[in-house]
Amino acid sequence: MAKVLIINPVVREEDVPRHVPYGLALLASIAIERGHQVQVYDENAWRQGEETLREVLKADQWDALALGGITTAYGSIKKIVKLAREVCPKTTIVLGGGVLTSLPREIMTFLPQVNVGCVGEGFDTFPEILDAIDQGKQNWADIPGTISRNNNGEFVLSPERDLLMDLDSLPYPAWDLFPLEEVYFKNSEALFSEEGMLAKRRLDINASYGCSLICRYCYHLGLSGDMRYKDDSEGNPNVEFDEPGNYTRIIRYHSPEYIVKMIKHIYDKYQVDFVSFLDENLMTMNTSSGGTWMKQICDLMKENGLAPEPQYDESGELTGWKGIHWSGTSHASLCNPEILKTMREAGCSHLVYGYESFAPHVMKTVGKGATVKNNYRSFFWTLESGIRPIPNIIIGFPNEDFDSIRDNMLAWDELGIVVKPHFATPYPGSEWFTVYRKSIEEQYGGDLEAFILDLGDASQISAIISHNFNTVELVGLREMMLTRNTRLIDNYEKIWRNNHKIPKEQPSTLFLKQTPTGVLLDQPVQG
Repeated sequence: MAKVLIINPVVREEDVPRHVPYGLALLASIAIERGHQVQVYDENAWRQGEETLREVLKADQWDALALGGITTAYGSIKKIVKLAREVCPKTTIVLGGGVLTSLPREIMTFLPQVNVGCVGEGFDTFPEILDAIDQGKQNWADIPGTISRNNNGEFVLSPERDLLMDLDSLPYPAWDLFPLEEVYFKNSEALFSEEGMLAKRRLDINASYGCSLICRYCYHLGLSGDMRYKDDSEGNPNVEFDEPGNYTRIIRYHSPEYIVKMIKHIYDKYQVDFVSFLDENLMTMNTSSGGTWMKQICDLMKENGLAPEPQYDESGELTGWKGIHWSGTSHASLCNPEILKTMREAGCSHLVYGYESFAPHVMKTVGKGATVKNNYRSFFWTLESGIRPIPNIIIGFPNEDFDSIRDNMLAWDELGIVVKPHFATPYPGSEWFTVYRKSIEEQYGGDLEAFILDLGDASQISAIISHNFNTVELVGLREMMLTRNTRLIDNYEKIWRNNHKIPKEQPSTLFLKQTPTGVLLDQPVQG
């Protein structure tokens, strides 16, 4: 069988490694089930640099080197494949994940060392690639869900791979191949709740794939059925994702029984005390099931003795617990007090809410499906249930203006919080990347790869999609928001209006209308 080396690239270098790469761990488990010999080098965990990576690559005669990740791992992936081709000239290099799927032709162009790319979901595609390598067959075009090069160096995109609908048929991830004790458990704390801060042995799980929402800044990369194969202007097959007015959503999730059995497995085997759900949005899955999915998970957590029992010291301080606390994501318009109370009783400690904005005119363009009222209500409902709501805010949306900046600051005052906003970032695969691609490339001198290399977790600014503010203005406005300096914001609005010749009585935006497809017009609208 094939000797396979899976490498986890570095991501978020500014932080310690906190998350076992769930997708790679799952693919490793699938490959092992098929009889392949799998080893893992977790560069994100070890961060030992090029010399150690070179030693790993020399350690065996690898038939396949597999790696992947999200777009923000691209810089590390580029270094890895370049070194791998130098050290292992005959090894087949396989790349997958969002970094490849979002822009398959472009990424294959940027990375000539890669032999075959896995486009979309890899549960079936990846083991078929390994089987072909083991059998000495290298005609990748015969395997659905791949991109490769023919003998003339032209890209060949094979037919689309169908999504796996029976998620419960998947094995558990191969956590044992990753440095749990040495690295990941040491970085278990999650600074969002008391229980999260006290976590000593945390692991992540994924209960679902995709999301029903059409948030225009977000990407699903085929996991929600949003990927379409379509010929480009030159007749070459290519992949497309969400674009204005064209959305497809397929909702898939594990059964509550599968999820809780997996949690019980890691509780018994690794003595895990905290679980993070990696799902895009737990509440959309709960709604899709008619409101039964999350309740069944919570009920089964209790029935299996996993609901936490807190332990306190003599002074009444929480010191730990028996069982498992957990966290995940929620949605402002889809939660309710009853399910939140049930989740808390089953061990939920905090929920991340993508509120994005508290400005009504901004929220209407985002595609989130929530209102300002939803945001406020869900925040207090979650607090009252005993769960910590963790709000995310974004600035720099296309129609961001001074009014929306103030709306967000007012909401912070009323909620008693301060949130450092992320910047609206048009990640490849999102609708707003499609809409603003030309502008994005222009901001990087026509160099798309430079933009990809610049992408991070949106805490730092990269390409902007704001029609009203430039890069310097957005960075400065965020700092003034955080210091609550309304005086400087008011003063700068006067300067901004004068520069753009927008009267005081007119709304502080350069555009007010939308096309029927939702694309905002970059032009002043009078009256």
